[in-house]
Amino acid sequence: MGQKKQRLLEAKRHQSPPGATRTASPKEPRLGPPMTLGPQRSIYFSSLKGRPARLGSEFFDQPAVPLARAFLGQVLVRRLDDGTELRGRVVETEAYLGPEDEAAHSRGGRQTPRNRSMFMKPGTLYVYLIYGMYFCMNVSSQGDGACVLLRAVEPLGGLEAMRQLRHTLRKGAAGRALKDLELCNGPSKLCQALAIDKSFDQRDLATDEAVWLERGPLGPSEPAVVAAARVGIGHAGEWALKPLRFYVQGSPWVSVVDRAAERDAQARAKASRDEDF
Repeated sequence: MGQKKQRLLEAKRHQSPPGATRTASPKEPRLGPPMTLGPQRSIYFSSLKGRPARLGSEFFDQPAVPLARAFLGQVLVRRLDDGTELRGRVVETEAYLGPEDEAAHSRGGRQTPRNRSMFMKPGTLYVYLIYGMYFCMNVSSQGDGACVLLRAVEPLGGLEAMRQLRHTLRKGAAGRALKDLELCNGPSKLCQALAIDKSFDQRDLATDEAVWLERGPLGPSEPAVVAAARVGIGHAGEWALKPLRFYVQGSPWVSVVDRAAERDAQARAKASRDEDF
């Protein structure tokens, strides 16, 4: 009997080592926050098997500049009411730093009904109307009044639906056929192609069932990132010149290419390589 008890104890130790965490089944969501920064499986889908990792709250909980860079390469997903999923890889963003930033809607620390989302927890969507007809989508970051503007994505899936949405929602030039490069190469175009409107304001990108962010596929090497001046903020004085726009160099889906910034980045990279030798 002593040997049998010993064998049973050994078997239990192999089956469930001390301190081990039991793996949840697809029907049993894991409770509590993840232990490390990074992708998090969504509990909102019928099956987790084979799906890319959804990025959770921890991803968004960082300052605006690193968050703007971290967005590049991730996949933005929009699920329409009929179940169609529209997908696009983020290729361009802008960081807005909060009360000190003269180009931010939160400059001076002022809170209004329009910009309240900027002061909510990281990952909150801030969707606002410009020119009385176009929407722009931002995501709040660490720091009161700080956020990241999503400027452009590379369409990956649901292109036919994107074409139809852009054709229906865009103002002017309605008779001209759109090129695919024009579907999402700007903040308002992106919102039209993904059917994002004011109803998405104050939603949580980490938990919403209609729009979320997934970890982008890992490539053979990291893409070169260009830091350039933001677009359309000439009123902001010296802040208009700060390199707070980030985009994937060489991507044809970027809204505005800054050749001078690219040359400066290449010169700095060359100087850094020369120092290593």
